[in-house]
Amino acid sequence: MLFLIVLLCVVPLIFFYLLHQHRTTASSNTPPGPPGLPLIGNLHQLPSSDLHLHLWRLSDHYGPLMQLRLGSIPTLVVSSAKTAELFFKTHDRQIASRPSLFGQRKYSYNCSDLVFSPYGDYWRELRKLCVVHLFNTKRVQSFRAIREDEVLRMMNKISESASLNQATNLSEAVMRLTSSMICRAAFGKRYEDEGSKRSRFHGMLNEEQAMIAAFYFTDHFPLIGYWVDRFRGMMRRLDKSFKELDDFYQKIIDDHIHSKARKSDQEEDFIDVCLGLMKETSFSFDLSSTRIKALLMDIFIAGTDTGAAALVWAMTALIKNPRVMKKVKEEIRSLNPGKSFIDEDDLQKLNYLEAVVKETLRLYPPAPLMVPREATERCEIGGYDIEDKSVIYFNVWAIGRDPEAWDKPEEFNPERFESSSADFSKGQDFGWIPFGGGRRICPGIQMGVVTVELALANLLNSFDWELPRGMKMDDIDTDVLPGITMHKKNALCLMPVKLI
Repeated sequence: MLFLIVLLCVVPLIFFYLLHQHRTTASSNTPPGPPGLPLIGNLHQLPSSDLHLHLWRLSDHYGPLMQLRLGSIPTLVVSSAKTAELFFKTHDRQIASRPSLFGQRKYSYNCSDLVFSPYGDYWRELRKLCVVHLFNTKRVQSFRAIREDEVLRMMNKISESASLNQATNLSEAVMRLTSSMICRAAFGKRYEDEGSKRSRFHGMLNEEQAMIAAFYFTDHFPLIGYWVDRFRGMMRRLDKSFKELDDFYQKIIDDHIHSKARKSDQEEDFIDVCLGLMKETSFSFDLSSTRIKALLMDIFIAGTDTGAAALVWAMTALIKNPRVMKKVKEEIRSLNPGKSFIDEDDLQKLNYLEAVVKETLRLYPPAPLMVPREATERCEIGGYDIEDKSVIYFNVWAIGRDPEAWDKPEEFNPERFESSSADFSKGQDFGWIPFGGGRRICPGIQMGVVTVELALANLLNSFDWELPRGMKMDDIDTDVLPGITMHKKNALCLMPVKLI
């Protein structure tokens, strides 16, 4: 009897859904895409990993602007520089919002953060706060001593491995580096110094990253998805993870509030700055502790993950390209022969190193699909009708390999940037948007790039790097883990050789 009642309720819903889909498709000139199945659309065609690669192959057949339907959500994929330019240059305002996806909404305190909040007055005010107070040049410079100290600590640990003739797991080393930098900049502590606390902290961050990137039926099937996710245990796991992080963030904020230590502008961390701004009356919203915690979530995810991923991919590309490795090492070591540590002043003179980082970001963007956008109104782009509420993915990985935008796009060739004026910080070179483009471009670019350049310069200045015994060049793969950030699936382990 119960089954019959459920069937009588569900069948009409399916009928009306299919009728709506048919009318929508028949009455609009939507972009081409692979045919889907009733109800689930194209969900069955998406892999759990290498999604950017799979979408690139599909776009090779269906075109640089392709439409999928993921359950009830119309989804666009942009895979060429020319198409990206159409979106960012002509229709950036109409696609400047974010889709409200379940995991992201939970961790961002109902989209109170900068990354996932919808486009509007609140987002504009919050971005202004971040650009003016958190990521301005003076603030980034105030963390210089932290960056240099953390890189030096990493070099000393690698030096110990080199003395023992042991391989270094660079994937782990650079993740420790970027997370320690962010911890110190955000709330003035090094959790690596506290043993079990560090393990707990990194465990919470890893779980958060996994849950943000997880698939939720709730997002794609509003009528029944929530109950399916509850049955799968996703809701319980999500609530547990969120509560642990929320308690962690709240304790840090409380410690700052009750601290009696006086700090200069140069000593202030991000939480100090935010607590100082809570008394500001120039904002159209109250900077509550909830909103501070939402901003902390952005800073940890973006600051830790992307920098670590970029460093690993840079070293991966260099070990696979000995010519480039030799050239960049010669530039660094000839700058100040015998200098044991490259500081941030030296970076301004290392043009080829800068080109290596740029080429790494072209071929191996840390976020290959960026954070998706959402169309806030119907519009026409490239001759196609774009539905309201369409989710839009920019395949930055594919765009960086677009043969119409790049000569020999599959080659790792930093020389292409030596005489180029390309600048990702403005998001206007549409064949190369590793930090996004338009209104939603990442505000922390300056801090992220200087971290990567500083760490990479010292890794190459202090050591020669070799493959571990018994390993061949072909064993260095480029497989990736699932998730928003493109991490190398298999850890990069190399032998550091001290210079005599």
